Amino acid sequence: MTRSLRTDVRNPLVKLEAVRKIENLPPSARYALYCLLDDIALDARGRANECWRKHKAPMAAYWKAVSVYAGHAKKLCRERGERAA
Repeated sequence: MTRSLRTDVRNPLVKLEAVRKIENLPPSARYALYCLLDDIALDARGRANECWRKHKAPMAAYWKAVSVYAGHAKKLCRERGERAA
């Protein structure tokens, strides 16, 4: 089974109205937000892995979800031409 290439399937956050506010930010602000969300995603991924290692599945799932959503939000901060199809 192949995975859909539709943007709204690969990143469900693109359907949110608030995305337009991100798109209207100046490039420097968008880059700062991109870096912040990248840090959050990396930190949350590390916390998820640590929770799995300690057999704390509910918190691992929580931190994994935080990591995924931060990653999705981070991708919204890229320039329009940089976005994948």
